[in-house]
Amino acid sequence: MPDHTHEFGKYGARGVKGHEAVARRLDALAGYIATPVTARRGLMARLHYLTRSEHALVAARAAGLTVTDRTLKAWLDGKRSPSKKNLERIETAYRTVRRHNVARYLLARLNREGRGTRVEIHPLNQSQVPRPRQRVVEFRTLNIRHWDRIVEAWATDNVQALDDAWVDQIVDLGSQWGQYEYVTNVGFAA
Repeated sequence: MPDHTHEFGKYGARGVKGHEAVARRLDALAGYIATPVTARRGLMARLHYLTRSEHALVAARAAGLTVTDRTLKAWLDGKRSPSKKNLERIETAYRTVRRHNVARYLLARLNREGRGTRVEIHPLNQSQVPRPRQRVVEFRTLNIRHWDRIVEAWATDNVQALDDAWVDQIVDLGSQWGQYEYVTNVGFAA
């Protein structure tokens, strides 16, 4: 089972949970708007994305953007600016809707009609660990053929489900899979 490492970093090792690295990589593949929401250009791009169709607006409202149509129109016309709290809601709604919109596309690209995608797993950083306590943990590659649970958990922002789905895939590494609970990076392309 996961979480065999109860005191990660006690001796100086650095890294992140494997599922967090996978989520970061999927976020990078989703292609979010690069301009921050605090800049006028970034705000307008997000608002246009969230209001471009009735379907997008319904998804934005379901994702937490609960302002009136009048307020949205004022923001889009530049007559008013959203508060800091509303900027956070806009960013959260944008990321949620974007994840939902690209999930099906990413899933098809990652599964590649059953051929799967090659994943590179870079082990944790032990440069600060005293020499006698360092473990030999090598760079590994793994072909993942079933991305359905991983992408679904990422799209719904369910951290526990993403962790479980990732662990179910890395057990294919054999008896060493627990050594890759924490990693410096997980790399793949779609």
